[in-house]
Order: sequence, then structure tokens, then C-alpha cells
Amino acid sequence: MTITYIPDLQQRLLLDARLHDPYSYLGMHREADQVLVRIFRPDVANIWIRATTDFEPMRRIHPDGIFEWRGVSFPAMPYCLRIESKDTTRILYEAYDAYAFAPQISGHDLHLFNEGKLWQAYRMLGAHFVQNAGVDGVRFTVWAPNAERVSVVGDFNRWDGRVHPMKVHHASGVWELFIPQLLPDSLYKFEIRNRHSGEILIKTDPYANRYEMRPGTAALISAYRNHIWQDAAWMTSRARFDWLHAPLNIFEIHAGSWKRHPDGRFYSYRELADHLLGYVLEMGYTHIELMPISEHPLDESWGYQTTGYFAVTSRYGSPDDFRFFVDACHQAGIGVILDWVPAHFPQDTFALARFDGTALYEHEDPRLGFHQDWGTYIFNYGRNEVRSFLLSSAHYWLSEFHLDGLRVDAVASMLYLDYSRKTGEWLPNKFGGRENLEAIDFIRELNIMVHEQFPGALTLAEESTSWPGVSRPTYTGGLGFSMKWNMGWMHDTLAYMQHNPVHRRYHQDQLTFGQLYAYTENFVLPFSHDEVVHGKGSLFNKMPGDDWQKFANVRLLLVYQMTYPGKKLNFMGNEFAQKQEWRVNHELDWYLQGQKQHSGILAAYRDLNHYYKHIPALHELDFAAEGFYWVDCQDADHSVISYARRAKDNSFVLVVLNFTPVPRHGYRIGVPSAGIYHELFNSDSAYYGGGNIGNLGNIASVPAPWMGFDHSIAITLPPLAGIVFSLTE
Repeated sequence: MTITYIPDLQQRLLLDARLHDPYSYLGMHREADQVLVRIFRPDVANIWIRATTDFEPMRRIHPDGIFEWRGVSFPAMPYCLRIESKDTTRILYEAYDAYAFAPQISGHDLHLFNEGKLWQAYRMLGAHFVQNAGVDGVRFTVWAPNAERVSVVGDFNRWDGRVHPMKVHHASGVWELFIPQLLPDSLYKFEIRNRHSGEILIKTDPYANRYEMRPGTAALISAYRNHIWQDAAWMTSRARFDWLHAPLNIFEIHAGSWKRHPDGRFYSYRELADHLLGYVLEMGYTHIELMPISEHPLDESWGYQTTGYFAVTSRYGSPDDFRFFVDACHQAGIGVILDWVPAHFPQDTFALARFDGTALYEHEDPRLGFHQDWGTYIFNYGRNEVRSFLLSSAHYWLSEFHLDGLRVDAVASMLYLDYSRKTGEWLPNKFGGRENLEAIDFIRELNIMVHEQFPGALTLAEESTSWPGVSRPTYTGGLGFSMKWNMGWMHDTLAYMQHNPVHRRYHQDQLTFGQLYAYTENFVLPFSHDEVVHGKGSLFNKMPGDDWQKFANVRLLLVYQMTYPGKKLNFMGNEFAQKQEWRVNHELDWYLQGQKQHSGILAAYRDLNHYYKHIPALHELDFAAEGFYWVDCQDADHSVISYARRAKDNSFVLVVLNFTPVPRHGYRIGVPSAGIYHELFNSDSAYYGGGNIGNLGNIASVPAPWMGFDHSIAITLPPLAGIVFSLTE
């Protein structure tokens, strides 16, 4: 039979994949006194429609697969189709037409999204299993305001952009389509035609909560969430978490290189729960910080070039697998912090970059929108929809996965318009300044949202400049972070430790200067992944001297960190003095823990962690000047410093650090109270791999004034070692 048809404009636009409003041509319509249903299915042989109680054939009006049915009355909605496949099997099956269903998104949500106030935009945008008119299916939604046409493409429609064009909510730039009867784990993307250039882009879903394994870049229609949370006690307790005065000791890990299977496979999220959690508990940490596990295409980016802001990476398992990991941590009393990257995103053409053919998430002007150092785009924080996107990403991780905080990466790069730029390479703000006013507003809004919506959750800023009030409340003019990484302390400390001990006397200020600003912010003391890569050397190899001195210096460094005011963070491998720099494609050198000196470092650090956790003087007043006072910071000639840490109840511990390889006998220090001083910790103990020089347990003070104190003790100070004393009853 010869098929005759009359082409019209909308038909040509459909077949050319340029139909802006598919509902104007496809689906059900009234024409004069007839009802018309039009279907486009290029992959099928024949279609019948259930008109009343029986199926009636639809007429093919175009050889490429356009079918029509005409009748006098409306079929029952949503109308059902019987379809005969085009292949040799000629299978018959029943299905619903996507264009028989009305859009679902509310005008209120669209308004909030366009105002930058939709904190749960991930519930509106993306792909979601929903019911529409009693039929199960997936609602797809995407923001692409400069598109002429957007289609859902996937393995369910042979990646043909003509089959499922979406409807646009005109004022908002948001496109929507409900596709019935799709199955979990189907692959999909969005095909976008730019309205100005006609450019065709194939983009992954910015709001997808799951992606296929790299190197594939398609999103997965994620199955329903099945995990049943069992961490109610933790979440209730966290809401009352007094983090200002509580111990906070963070173990920073990269999930793909902490441990691997013998064949090189990653540990899954569930396997990490089984193996990592016991290690963290034994070592005495309070929190795990995960380097970015949001989806990213390149292993070597460590997760910092994010393409999936709402998706756990498929490298280690499913979203429910990650929920299992967090739940297990909470039930064991361990918090989980996520490294989150709102400062920049990569140029990958399948992801956010020029998403609808224009600079949508980024700035058009590279002086505002491009990071020269990292080769990445900078978010346009002044665009409302971008703020909705980023705020929703933060909300998603904290809500959907019960995370206990966000470590916000590269905050300094967000705050300054001239960050890492020369004169003429940046644009000033409206007042002529270098501050990124839109980013500042976004950061404040982020912190307000987190602290209001998620009581007890933390935000930690990686911020390396002298910007004031990073960890001060927004109502006082601060940025509102809970805490800030103390990059100045970290750089000064490591620079001091790298000096040959004979020269350290000339650099004593690198140890003492930090007290001038120690209480201007709520500081975390970090020895992070950034300090053990790119030729910087591991902590062990930063240290001068032979192996004996290197091990002793590492122990001394850890004593200093764990007794100095501020919360604590160490990267995996530091705890047993990993010798090699961190390598993202290899697990840690676990065999080192079987060697005496490395096992000694591990034991010393484990004991320090537990002392920090259980002795109030070492953590209660981390952020208050009254929690610290110098005993002696002026003995540069001997490279010795001593100080006391105090708790709320005035209990204290005394810390003495010797940064030279010379033992000092009869070294006198003043003490704040008379009594018996117990040697609580000595990093030179043979148990830790040291030379076992010490004070035989207890030393009685004498009424000999020293260093402004009425009493003093004379101690034996081991070489390259730290000692902690407590006053006995």
C-alpha cells in the first residue's frame, strides 16, 4: 500500500529534531468535530490505540514513523497503545504515550528556582520515578533557557533526539517530560539544540544522582532508595553537638587509594565500612573526611573536577551502598564529612560547560569565568539558578546521606576576583574592589542554610588568606563557616620542621607567631593530602637528618599538632609515616606497619589521638585564649618551647618540646601549681621507637620560682621529642 502524506511545518520540525513545543503536534488534539491522536515512533511497525474498549489501528502518515488516529470521542486518558516491533520477531506489547500526560512541576517551585531559593531543586530537576495519572514512569526535567529544543535520549529510544522532545516552561527555561514505564538503571542524556547557533549538544544530567562507570558519561535512572536508616540516636545527639568544645579529630582519606584488593579493584562503600571503620575506631579519630566522592571522570583529579554534583561516584557502588557506609559510621559513633567543590567545574563537553550552548553555569567573560591555574570554569554565583543548583547540592548531600559536614574546597579562589591573576586579567566588582560580592553572598547563604536546616552539621573552609571572620557568624559580618583550616600554622610548622635542627634556633618565630592570631578564627590544624603530593614529599621525607632523626621528628611533629590549640586533621598514611608521596592509583604502603619504627609512629599517634579525645584540657578551649598559655617560648638557643593547655575546670596539662637531637638533663621549667607531675606521654618511649630517655614516671615540683611561676620542676628532656605532663591528685 502506498502511503500518502501532506508535509507541514511542524512535521518537518519534528523530523528535523527542531520541534520547540512537541505538545502542539504530538499527543491528543481536537480538530473541528474530530479527536486526533498523533504518535511518532520510528522504531515500530504498527500501532493500535485503545479508543474505547477495543484497540483500533493507527494510520502511518509518514514513512519515518508518524502515526495518526481520528475519532469522534476522546479515548480514556491516559490512552494505551498496542505496539508491534519492527524487528523480525514482531513482538506485540502495550505501552502509554509520553504525550498523554500533563506536566507536573508546580509554578511555585519554578519561581523559587529562578529566584535562587529552591534548596531542594534536586527533587524537581533530574530524573525521578513518579506516578502521573496513576501510571508509573520517570519525570525528566532540565534547565536549558537558551535551547530551541531539548530531548531525552537513552538506550530506551535508541538515542534518537526526535522521539522524546520535552516541553518548556517558558518563563523559567526549565524543560519537562514524563516517560511512562521506564526501568531502573536505564541510561539517558539530554540532547540540546541551541536556539541561536543550531549547535547540537549531548549533555549528561546535572541533577542526576547516579552515572554509569567511567569512561561512560551517561546518567542512570536510579532505582528507588531502599536503605533504612538506623542512626536516629546519632542524629539526635548531633543536633546537640557542642563542636566548639568537643574533640574533633579528622581522618582524611581518598576512598580509592586507602586500600585496594590484590587485583587492584577498589574497595566498595560497603567494604570500606567493614575495613576502614574498625581502623578509625582503634586509632581514636572522631570523624572521617572523604576526598570528593561526587562523580568525576578522571581519577587523577582526585575528585576535585566534579561533573556530578548530586551523585556518589559509581567507582565504589550505588547511592544506597554509600548510605550503608555513613549509617555504619554513625552507629559506631564516627562522623562523616564530605569534601565539596563549589569553586569550579571542568571543561568536559558532556557536563556543565556551556550547557545549552551558552555560558549557563559559568561566566561568559573568561576574566570572571575561567581558572587559569586549574583549567576549569568558575561558577556564576550571581545567577539565581546557579545558586539554587549549588545550595541544593549541599542540601542533597546532608539530607540524603546524613553527612555531618562539608569541607568547602578552594574558598580563597571564590572570594577574590583577582585570585591567581595578573593586572588586566580580572574585572573589579561594582565598587572597584577585588572582592567577589556574589560569591560572598552565596557563601553566607550556604552557611545559614546548613546551620539552620541541619543542626550540628559543620562547614569547614579551606581558606588560605587573611580574610576576616571566615568562621564568624553572618550576623556579625562573618562568612558563617563553623571552622577554617589554619593554613598559616601548617605552612610555618612544616617550614620550621624542614630546617636542620642546628638552624632551628633562628626560626623560633615560626612556632610562636601563630599565637598572635590563633583565636581570631575557629581553626583546624591540617596536615592534608596537599602536603604529601607533587614533589612536596611525605611527612617523613620532609624531615631532615638520618632515618632515626626523621622518625623522631615525625613523632615530635604529631605531639605538637595534637597538643596545640585547634581541631585536628591528618591525611591517611601520616599516622604511620608513609615514606612515599601519596599516589592516587595505589593503595598505601601497608607493609610498613610491620616495621618497628613505622609501627612505633602508629602507636604514638594512636595514643595521642586517645589522649586528645579524653583529656578536656586538650580540646575544650581550642578556640579560646584562656585555654593556652606559654610557659616558655623564648628558649630559641635550645630550640625548646613549653606551654600549658587548660580546660574549663582549670585542669591542665604541660607540654614540653625539644626540637634538637640533644638530650637535656635537669632542664627547668616553671609550673602553675605545686604537686607531683606525671609523665603522661613521651614520644621518645621505646614503645614508640624512641631511645627511652625520660623521667621515670613522676616529678615533684619545688618552690623554686622560674619563668614567672612560683614553683618549677627539673626534667630530663629527650632529643627531638615531646613530653606531656599532667598534675596528679
